[in-house]
Amino acid sequence: MLIILRPDASSSDRDRVVALIERLGFTAQIIEGVQRDAVAIVGNDGRVDAARFTALPGVDDVIQITRPYRMVSREWRAEPTVVSLPGGRTIGGPELLIVAGPCSVESEAQLFGTARAVLAAGAGALRAGAFKPRTSPYAFQGLGDEGLELLAAVRRDTGLLIVTEAMDEEGLERVAEVADIVQIGARNMQNYALLKRAGRAGKPVLLKRGMSASVADLLLSAEYVLSEGNPDVILCERGIRGADPGTRNLLDLSAIPSVKSLSHLPIMADPSHGTGKRALVPAMARAAIAAGADGLLIEVHLNPAEALSDGAQSLYPEQFALLMGELRGIAGVIGRRVS
Repeated sequence: MLIILRPDASSSDRDRVVALIERLGFTAQIIEGVQRDAVAIVGNDGRVDAARFTALPGVDDVIQITRPYRMVSREWRAEPTVVSLPGGRTIGGPELLIVAGPCSVESEAQLFGTARAVLAAGAGALRAGAFKPRTSPYAFQGLGDEGLELLAAVRRDTGLLIVTEAMDEEGLERVAEVADIVQIGARNMQNYALLKRAGRAGKPVLLKRGMSASVADLLLSAEYVLSEGNPDVILCERGIRGADPGTRNLLDLSAIPSVKSLSHLPIMADPSHGTGKRALVPAMARAAIAAGADGLLIEVHLNPAEALSDGAQSLYPEQFALLMGELRGIAGVIGRRVS
């Protein structure tokens, strides 16, 4: 980090900056210029808060040289993290994890029927929300604890891994008892108390990118989970706010290689939320795998027209089965395989 002083900064202003750097446990290096001076922080590991310096008298600007995150970065760990999952499955290595299922748990028949359909097509895990954060308070919010019980029953019956969302600290423990992967949704990406609790949950965490979040914001949120002792974090690109109303969100496929250049963590893509339209999902799913995604989250429903949430973006089982064949072909071309 480089603290740029104003041209009229006094020696007292400079000394104040140096004193703060030393109080934080680092070494200050003064860089004298023709018109203004600067002070570099030597040994900064990325945890220094720039706001501590911007408010000081005489400071004109603060330039980040080191990244604001540490444990999620390639500098911390050069090799990709491979998250081990029950049943011998992994994500982050050569295997691609395909997670499919309905947006929410609606009934026993709906959940079991969809689970068996995606299993037959080759999915490795079932996605379904027992608790559903919705934009409208009047929309279907999920079955809650009853939904968790149904998810546990589906896992016993099919062997599919379970991915489901925790909405708050209180509910996370109940979700972690059932889920093989605990999902933190886009609306909770910056719920720091929940992220810290997820870091102590003892389960892999699927962290979705917020609707207005940058890649750096996503990585900083992941840092909260890792800093609490949980190294098993899976990132997810699920679309950000866009200007074109033709799609639900803007699926930012460039975020996938960008994250991989910056972080060792695996990253999935959610083309269902990223587009909001059934007809667009297969193309974006294929493109995400080609871009380097380590897996996909895809919404599948037995009868999308009757879905209580996100029916317009849910594939029919036969569409999903066709897509799985296409994904296997793409995976083989780039030296990977569907789990």
